[in-house]
Amino acid sequence: MSRWGYFARRLLLAIPVVLFGVTITFMVIRLGPLDPVAAILGPQTPPSQYEAIEAQLGLDRPLWEQYIDYMTGLLMFDLGNSYVIQDQTKAMTLIVQHAPRTLWLGFWSVLIPLFIGIPLGFYAGLNPNTLSDYFASFGGIVWRAMPNFWLAVILLSVLSQSVRYSEMLTFGLVSFEWKTFLQTTPVSTPPPLTFYDPDGTTTIALFGTKLFDFPLFGFNTDTFMAAVKMVLPPAIVLGSSSMGNEMRLGRTAVLETINSNYVETARAKGLSQRKIVWKHVFRNALIPLVPIILNEAFLLIGGSVILEQIFSINGLGYLFFQAAIQGDMPLVGSLMYIFILIIVFMNILQDFMYTIIDPRVGYE
Repeated sequence: MSRWGYFARRLLLAIPVVLFGVTITFMVIRLGPLDPVAAILGPQTPPSQYEAIEAQLGLDRPLWEQYIDYMTGLLMFDLGNSYVIQDQTKAMTLIVQHAPRTLWLGFWSVLIPLFIGIPLGFYAGLNPNTLSDYFASFGGIVWRAMPNFWLAVILLSVLSQSVRYSEMLTFGLVSFEWKTFLQTTPVSTPPPLTFYDPDGTTTIALFGTKLFDFPLFGFNTDTFMAAVKMVLPPAIVLGSSSMGNEMRLGRTAVLETINSNYVETARAKGLSQRKIVWKHVFRNALIPLVPIILNEAFLLIGGSVILEQIFSINGLGYLFFQAAIQGDMPLVGSLMYIFILIIVFMNILQDFMYTIIDPRVGYE
């Protein structure tokens, strides 16, 4: 079987998984404690008015009819309208409005462990039983052990009261106006993602001295730095567990690979240490890290719900929490459908990446 044939087969097998997931979601929403009518009208509602709203929303119809309409809408990507959060607003519209902040958080929460955890783990594996190895291993255990919600509260409490955070973020190489702008920008607020302006200019400042203004593809540096300032603390918290895992697994994988027979054969052939490390050790050490890296999507979905509440990110996690506690069933179902699609796609991508990194993995 070819690689693309295997990929197509995995896509077909994912269909029943998605159908099963959205069916369970429908059962939990419809048979659970969510009551959108009470959320709309309040607890003290006359029975006649309650029944009228229930009929208007179609909740008085047989359950099988609601299920068919629900599944048809999802398959056609007609996710319906919000009941409570924003009445008569399409669920897809709300998702598109809130998704950029979650994607911004997800980008940094994946980037931080990817470029810190894995290099530290590889470095510790290449230098075993040294002071740097002990330091990296201890740091990985600490990062892995700290609960995310506790770390989030501690970071928010410290950074919201510290004016030094902006100076640490920019290493002090900014103008006075820029430093003041960053210091007055609160940490716990939705990050501004309007840093791209086709007609804008950016200011280059070094050691507090303004150098020059020039158009940089409409890139607004002030807004970008403010957005980075707001997203770094929750991104560090969200990626902390994965960063510890990637560092520890990376160290173990390098140690196992560097002592393997084919590495000894490469040394016997006279290959340089640099070529052995980059061509043989690192590539094979990445194989066990593939599921950890791709599982960042699972962390993003699960952890962002809590962290977006703590740091007021106002993304998909915040939207999902508000929809769940307020009984907005179409919005909850739509978000769960999106989450299920992401998780299933990540599982398929994980299998596909295995076949690229390790040709020994068969398609059968």
